[in-house]
Amino acid sequence: MTKKRIFSLFVALLSISMVLGACGSSDGDGASGSPKDLSLLTGGTGGTYFPLGGEIANSIQDNTDIESANAQSSGASVENMQTLQSGDADVAFTQTDIAAYATKGELMFEDGKVDNVQAIGTLYPETIQVVTLKESGIASIEDLKGKKVSVGAPGSGTYANAEQVLEIHGISMDDIDAQHLAFDESTEGIQDGNIDAAFITSGTPTGAVEGLSAVKPVNVLPIEQDMIDKLIEKYPYYAKDTIKSGTYGLEEDTTTVAVLAMLVARSDLDEEYVYNLTKAIFDNADKITHAKGEFITADSALNGVGIDLHPGAKKYFDEKGIKSE
Repeated sequence: MTKKRIFSLFVALLSISMVLGACGSSDGDGASGSPKDLSLLTGGTGGTYFPLGGEIANSIQDNTDIESANAQSSGASVENMQTLQSGDADVAFTQTDIAAYATKGELMFEDGKVDNVQAIGTLYPETIQVVTLKESGIASIEDLKGKKVSVGAPGSGTYANAEQVLEIHGISMDDIDAQHLAFDESTEGIQDGNIDAAFITSGTPTGAVEGLSAVKPVNVLPIEQDMIDKLIEKYPYYAKDTIKSGTYGLEEDTTTVAVLAMLVARSDLDEEYVYNLTKAIFDNADKITHAKGEFITADSALNGVGIDLHPGAKKYFDEKGIKSE
């Protein structure tokens, strides 16, 4: 081999090495596992995810080297998991039950298992609220038979919750006139008399329901203890929950159930990157002004996670000496 050919081969190999090195680097240029611009998927503007997500995004931006963290409105839990799977976002809100379905390829994820998402931590209870007007005469879940009821979009977390709660009460979707509306549309429909009730899975107080209660007296249907027991026995990611009197102008506490809201991240994000944003979120949770901020603590963030923890989040909780219960 001539010296000229050896030199040419050396130059070619050096070029390939430089290209591969650039592709494999994690220098935070946004094309790696450490994006400078973080996209945080939330939910609809009428729910809890969106305003809370805005505060969490600000906390991340203020307490890390991430140049910008943007809370984006979305179709919430199911859509968020699918968007992370496609790589079109970095971090997202979701329900613990939806995360479990996604990573196992069950229910609405039977045609597309999500295999690149890991947990950051749980945040607060996502309360199943069955909302109607006081004047409607609807006093129980059983009274929903034959009524026009919003149950969320097919395949959504709210739809799954509605289907399971109805099922435990011996009611199927065929027994009601199911409407597939967003939270704002649901409360507007109740106010206008176009629907009778709506399932809303969201932290309380939920903005859309507060808006309705400011116009007309509302009622949130209770779930009785025996039904709660049956529901939890069959679907263990539920927990008993209580909507306190005074919320939405309610005159007494209302017993219902909840799943948990959680934050998840793409598993290909760098460990140190996720460690830093986890630290930013939970070390500054006491500064969150949203009503759900009181539930967000590092001490409770591993309870009910249900899917694998991102190594960066695990590093943070290990440092704090926090283990899942």
